[in-house]
Amino acid sequence: MSTLIVQLDMEEFCEVADLSAAYVIEIVEHGILEPQGTAPQNWRFSDVELSLAKRAAKLRRDLDLEWEGVALALDLLDEVRQLRAENQMLRQRLGRLLLD
Repeated sequence: MSTLIVQLDMEEFCEVADLSAAYVIEIVEHGILEPQGTAPQNWRFSDVELSLAKRAAKLRRDLDLEWEGVALALDLLDEVRQLRAENQMLRQRLGRLLLD
């Protein structure tokens, strides 16, 4: 089974994410996205970063947050996701122990 790795340049990324280049640069400057490459014209983005950019733009728009707030919200949402996954794993282990 092979894994498809998606790499988008800045122009493709902006088009697919429906964001301006200036907006993407702001997101990168605030550490929300970390593209490969040294300058915007050389940046390469993954599909994970595409999803993250869309979530960041939605949080900023819907909640009228500053970029620092968006970064914090994304970190907290990721932590909640990780804790839920860990909780689910522990519940499964506990269920197996109780059946033994």
